[in-house]
Amino acid sequence: MYSRVCAPSTVSLAGKVFRTFSSTSCRHANVAVLGASGGIGQPLSLLLKESRMITRLSLYDIMHTPGVAADLSHIETPPKVSGHLGPEQLKDALTGMDVVIIPAGVPRKPGMTRDDLFNTNASIVRDLVDACAKYCPKAMIGIIANPVNSTVPIAAEVLKKHGCFEPNRLFGISTLDICRANTFVAEAKGLDVTKVNVPVMGGHSGVTIIPVLSQATPAVSFPQDQLEKLTVRIQEAGTEVVNAKAGAGSATLSMAYAGARFTFSLLKALKGEEGVVECAFVKSSETEASYFSTPLLLGKGGIAKNLGLGKLSDFEQGLLKTAMTELLANIKKGEEFVNK
Repeated sequence: MYSRVCAPSTVSLAGKVFRTFSSTSCRHANVAVLGASGGIGQPLSLLLKESRMITRLSLYDIMHTPGVAADLSHIETPPKVSGHLGPEQLKDALTGMDVVIIPAGVPRKPGMTRDDLFNTNASIVRDLVDACAKYCPKAMIGIIANPVNSTVPIAAEVLKKHGCFEPNRLFGISTLDICRANTFVAEAKGLDVTKVNVPVMGGHSGVTIIPVLSQATPAVSFPQDQLEKLTVRIQEAGTEVVNAKAGAGSATLSMAYAGARFTFSLLKALKGEEGVVECAFVKSSETEASYFSTPLLLGKGGIAKNLGLGKLSDFEQGLLKTAMTELLANIKKGEEFVNK
């Protein structure tokens, strides 16, 4: 059991994320999790409850939220937890929020693609972002609900209809792709995974995922056949988990970790910490795709600077070309869903 003095700053689950908790002078934020009772939402909420950077943790879902909130409220960490159940309580859940994270939606099952989730998750994201536009229009919004390549454009179009779309404040959380790339590269090269950083650009499904191993830190190289296999594994890692769970769910725990990592990075930047960089799927002019994931310098207003693609290898240029057709179609599908 963690001591009362050091628990929030010495969580051993993931030093790369939780070392950021130790500051007591940071600007405290109000954070909402929409879909807090689900397979991602519950562990994500638990990780967020650990943070000294959060004053209020608002949990929303269409079922079980009072129980989840009651359970988390017994943990000896600073954030105050509230539970909100059903659409009639969305206003209370969202009013005063600085950051809103949306893992709501149905998970993938064996044989399903992220695109198969579209019909259900598209309407869920549309309705939740509509509520954000009404009750916390200046909040930073992080979308986890798949297919991210389409749900982020959906969110943007909804915000535009309310006249409150600020591109620097809307993020598709693709952090799990970076976590997977870091892990797989570290395993292949025998490196300390906490010191590995591999940018992953493009989108957040299949061939739209572009691991940029040529920009990895520390520098690594692979024979071409190994490079191709590693790239495919990163791209299809979600399916690897879906199949391993044999119908019992998708990547929930690792996605919760990745969502927490991104949220903490965003909170650090909001309180004024400099040099915070994360990849995310955002409104972009870096390629012909109007939304694209690249490394982003985060700041008090969200995206301070898009750091762009950098120099890509010939292999990565090929991945970019392959990704573009599907990515453009995914984006168009999301935009048309709102504007039909």
